[in-house]
Amino acid sequence: MNTASEEMAKRFAKLSNLGDERIRDMDKAGIDVQVLSHTIPSPELLDASRAVPLAQRINNEMAEAMRRWPGRFSAFATLPIADPTAAAGELERTVRDLRFVGAMINGVTQGRFLDDPFFSPIFERAESLGVPLYLHPAPPPEVIQKTYFSGLDPVLGRVLSIAGWGWHAEQGLHTIRLIASGLFDRFPKLQIIIGHMGEMIPFFLARINAVVTPVAQRAGLQRSVADYFHENVHITTSGIFTAPPLYLALEVVGADRILFSVDYPYSSNDQGRQFLDRLSLSPADFEKITHGNAERLLKL
Repeated sequence: MNTASEEMAKRFAKLSNLGDERIRDMDKAGIDVQVLSHTIPSPELLDASRAVPLAQRINNEMAEAMRRWPGRFSAFATLPIADPTAAAGELERTVRDLRFVGAMINGVTQGRFLDDPFFSPIFERAESLGVPLYLHPAPPPEVIQKTYFSGLDPVLGRVLSIAGWGWHAEQGLHTIRLIASGLFDRFPKLQIIIGHMGEMIPFFLARINAVVTPVAQRAGLQRSVADYFHENVHITTSGIFTAPPLYLALEVVGADRILFSVDYPYSSNDQGRQFLDRLSLSPADFEKITHGNAERLLKL
């Protein structure tokens, strides 16, 4: 087994450990609470008949970890997105009965972006429950993979299509589509979370706002793209451990909408801790980013 394969095997072992080893890694970095979620590939890839029982099984396993380690774990639900009505019901079950704090949705679902009205029951239920939806990237659909990332060394093409570039660009696009489609006019109290320091949007927000807003408003959007981004979107630091993107996000988004996240075990808790320790932040902003915003948004 080569070094890269060995490292990946260690990560997968950590993914499935919802007990002692995970708690030790948290304690070592001074992390009190971790919000669990299912990794990709997730039930977004499956038809409803297979996705519904799998999502229930995943959520029950995370709930059991929460019971075994009270106060140390919370969780985002995994949803059978191919059946939005069943997904809305599973979201309600996990929030009301299992004390989950929202749900995570990974990428597009069988080629559909979430601005498709087909998915409205999920957003309606999240708003009524008062819980956020975390929108996480996933590998691109096959047509995108072939168009943008073929013709390269296969490993290089794969890396570029996911964490090296592609899925951040796609998730940024996905978020802008949700805003421009009028989702937050229909569900004004809905909150979503996106990771990786805002999936490139903070860097481009002024330009996106200037170019997209006039066109979207002619199509019926009530406010500017930037308004919705500032009022309905939170971002996390997940997997980004250099200071300049955070300082940019602070300038564009503000400290009230940034949540510390590690992306464990794809990144280590030690990396996350070292990143925090190197930052130059006011005590108030440090408190908000490291725990206060999460406590407020997720009702921890």
